[in-house]
Amino acid sequence: MTYRKSPGLVWAQAVGMLEQADRLHRQFFQLGQSPARGPTWEPPADVFETPTHLSVLVALPGVASDRVDILVEGSTLRVVGERPMPAPASAHIRRLEIPYGRFERRIELPAGQFEIQESSLVNGCLVLTLRKL
Repeated sequence: MTYRKSPGLVWAQAVGMLEQADRLHRQFFQLGQSPARGPTWEPPADVFETPTHLSVLVALPGVASDRVDILVEGSTLRVVGERPMPAPASAHIRRLEIPYGRFERRIELPAGQFEIQESSLVNGCLVLTLRKL
């Protein structure tokens, strides 16, 4: 016996997946309004822990290293910076999907103390190694 999903069920699942993708996009590239500094967005990040280190990978394509500040404040890692708009001011924007302007990503660190051992921008990603103290 062959099992077939009804077209209505398939459509509902497809719509649900599109809504989930839209929620994830808003989560990773959310625009907020900070009165003093203008629009902000939050880059996606991955965190990996070993017994001696914490590795953090933050997606920052198109961001120069001199436009990024990395701060460890208590139990929070802050990555702050700006991705400038590459288009000239007189350009007519036909599509804008990549977030520009000021960004900030806050990452709660596990219990303990950390110091930044290494930081580099590699292939559009900020790669941080934090040593456990």
